[in-house]
Amino acid sequence: MIRHIVTPILIASLSGTALAQTALQPRMGDPIPGLSGAQLALFHEGLDEYNFLLEPADGLGPIFNDSSCSQCHTTPRVGGGSVRTVRRFGKAATGSTPFDPLASLGGSLLQFQGLSSLPAGWLEAIPAEADVVTSRLTPSVFGSGLVEAIEDADIIAKELNPPHPSVSGRAHMVTPAEGGSVTPGRFGWKGGVPTVLTFSADASVNELGLTNRFFQTENAPNGNQMALTLYDAVPDPEDSMIPGMGRIDRQTNFQRYLAAPPQTPLSGMTGETIFNAIGCAACHTAEYVTGTAPELALSGRTIRPYSDFLLHDMGPWNGGGLGDGIADGAATEDEFLTRSLWGIAARESFLHDGRVSTGVFSSDMDGVIGWHFGEGDFSRTNYNGLLQGEKDQLIAFLFSLGRAQFDDDNDNDIDFFDWFFLQPLFTGPTPVSPVTADDAGALADPDRDGDVDLVDFLSFQVGHTGNII
Repeated sequence: MIRHIVTPILIASLSGTALAQTALQPRMGDPIPGLSGAQLALFHEGLDEYNFLLEPADGLGPIFNDSSCSQCHTTPRVGGGSVRTVRRFGKAATGSTPFDPLASLGGSLLQFQGLSSLPAGWLEAIPAEADVVTSRLTPSVFGSGLVEAIEDADIIAKELNPPHPSVSGRAHMVTPAEGGSVTPGRFGWKGGVPTVLTFSADASVNELGLTNRFFQTENAPNGNQMALTLYDAVPDPEDSMIPGMGRIDRQTNFQRYLAAPPQTPLSGMTGETIFNAIGCAACHTAEYVTGTAPELALSGRTIRPYSDFLLHDMGPWNGGGLGDGIADGAATEDEFLTRSLWGIAARESFLHDGRVSTGVFSSDMDGVIGWHFGEGDFSRTNYNGLLQGEKDQLIAFLFSLGRAQFDDDNDNDIDFFDWFFLQPLFTGPTPVSPVTADDAGALADPDRDGDVDLVDFLSFQVGHTGNII
């Protein structure tokens, strides 16, 4: 047991000292702190739904990409991203003819699996007419409810008052599937999804083949309507509201109540100063205060997602830029929504198609920044002009985005192995030199008082999870 580490001397010190515990940040996959008992029950019910494996009798298919949400949203826990990708296709714009998603042929999303009853020749494939094909990486949904709670005006303000002359982001204004006013999209690679419920409903029909009250039209493989007639046996909408809540509502509750990824240390790293100085923050806006949400736990919360939630031109898709050639609503072929950086320390593949994946975080970040063309070109150029030590400090800051306190091995738990490596950093209340935000000891200094002492050790014990991954 971890408590055996505490010696009699430490116990005596603890008993004679008033120690104020520091509340640790939630780890990725945990619920938002402050939820009511009823809301926490909805979170766990939604987690069960996220893990539920759909069968044909539940409405799965007839074509789909997987049979549960958690089969793709896995890392480091349910609700995260993964290295799984889906395929998008279409016909490129020519002259005055705009991009064609080839909707009549099943585009722009390829559903690559089908029910076992579906003849092999009727499975969906990329049609010959498609001359644009790209991959899309599975995104994380951690902190989604908090992102939804950001005030529209705070996103639009960045469009109206660009923070840097080299950027001209614009909000992707869309109407939620559930109705309501047009609002800035804040989910999806191209920002076409404005709310968590819309995300759940859209993903259910397009990834699982589960029609619902907002999307009642089934996907036919490459437009083959006969396949639906013969092999889609469950009446639409397949997502039943009996006994009063659909699958998409349970999925939504889980996603809305997922905590934001941790950041350790929360502030003070030299790398963030460099991040701001070279222009990264012109698009990756650090901080927001959420507005008034239906839940008190989501209201008035300070969050640090590091995104402006605007579309930016990232360079021509057919000219060496980061664009992917797919137009999506008001988003052009060369535009992407600024990705939130929180949780980046847990990712294994990067950019929209996972093209950067070396297995070494510093190399990955160097590669990701190297692909920032278009409106990201000025910050990429500034990064390339840094000294190697400055690059290392910037990347160390990026690695703090998703790090849980005390999680030395970055596996999203707090166990004995973490303490084994952190114990030599124990300084007591009067260290020879203070523990700064750039020091390794910052991971074990949750009260941020410049030392790793008994108070911090108590926080370690309270937060200890054991090896749960």
